[in-house]
Amino acid sequence: MKIVVIGGSGLIGGKLVTTLRDRGHDVLPASPSTGVNTLTGEGLADALAGADVVVDVANSPSFEDTAVMEFFRTSGEHLLPAEAAAGVKHHVALSIVGVDRNPDSGYMRAKVAQEELIRNGSVPYTIVRATQFMEFLNAIAQGSADGDTIRLTSALMQPIAADDVVTAVADVALAAPVNGIVEIAGPERLSLDDLGRRVLAANGDNRPVVTDPEARYFGSRLDDRSLVPDDGARLGTIHFADWLSRAGAVK
Repeated sequence: MKIVVIGGSGLIGGKLVTTLRDRGHDVLPASPSTGVNTLTGEGLADALAGADVVVDVANSPSFEDTAVMEFFRTSGEHLLPAEAAAGVKHHVALSIVGVDRNPDSGYMRAKVAQEELIRNGSVPYTIVRATQFMEFLNAIAQGSADGDTIRLTSALMQPIAADDVVTAVADVALAAPVNGIVEIAGPERLSLDDLGRRVLAANGDNRPVVTDPEARYFGSRLDDRSLVPDDGARLGTIHFADWLSRAGAVK
């Protein structure tokens, strides 16, 4: 099959391109660096010509509320009609577990808008909702600094390693569209404050982590259901402790 990966040069996209090629498919990484821009429509028609599947793992360069909404809406409004015109048979989009349970987050609202565009389009689709990537936990902790301390909620998460995300998304891309949602998550539930302490310690960062139930996560106040999947989610195989122990896993 010909598979186009939108955002094919990012953390997930780059690994996904390699994985799908290793499985014997013709894969085109599509991003502004390769002349394909979903914000302007530049290069889309040529990139999508003859494509069977499009996998959209692109992310907004800005998480500011207005900018991120504009990114996902504009990208979807260009990409989905171009796919329909090209006869694409399956649109796969990477989204977030709990995206519709956290309306206070501008980023989550933007992803909900992206999902709505996909549902309302004419291309058969699968939305893959993933829990937070382990690779981003350090940045989340760093972004929760309050002076010389880190403030994080004790709400539960079920973080997933990028390698497990790639395997799951590749499997979905090669299967028939479900015209619905597939949830993927890591194999264990852990509290965000504990994850923060462990990832900071692994980086030699000795700042104390204060457990604060009012601490926000991309603008949302969390509870133990906010970011964990429903029953039936596909679970990855990489445990947090194993990921953390790998050389170079945390930066």
